[in-house]
Amino acid sequence: MNDMQKKLYDAACVAQKRAHAPYSGAHIGAAVLMADGQIFNGCNVENASYGGTVCAERVALWKAVSEGASKSVKEVMVISDADKPWPPCGFCRQVIAEFGSEETVIYTANLSGKMKTFKFGDIFPEAFTPKHLD
Repeated sequence: MNDMQKKLYDAACVAQKRAHAPYSGAHIGAAVLMADGQIFNGCNVENASYGGTVCAERVALWKAVSEGASKSVKEVMVISDADKPWPPCGFCRQVIAEFGSEETVIYTANLSGKMKTFKFGDIFPEAFTPKHLD
């Protein structure tokens, strides 16, 4: 792991410990590196109505936007307590598409340090983006 990956991993692990997951039991943490160099983290927060549940990746991105960070995400780290690294769900991929690019780097890892790296364009090709609205 390089220095930035380690910073993102550590930030995602802090958030992962705060997850509220009484229904799925899946404790997920995420950290995003924005273009201005700021890092924001988030955890999944489940709700009994299920539709009120929000994933860690979206929490981290929404925190970045709400705190005034650059609206361009460079890297995303997703940490799970599962045996295999846990990739962003389809809903989160669409939200990442709003603020990222095909070149945004996605890291998926677990608590034992297994990690996979993807380019966003490879895991979500032909994403619907704000450019489609022009």
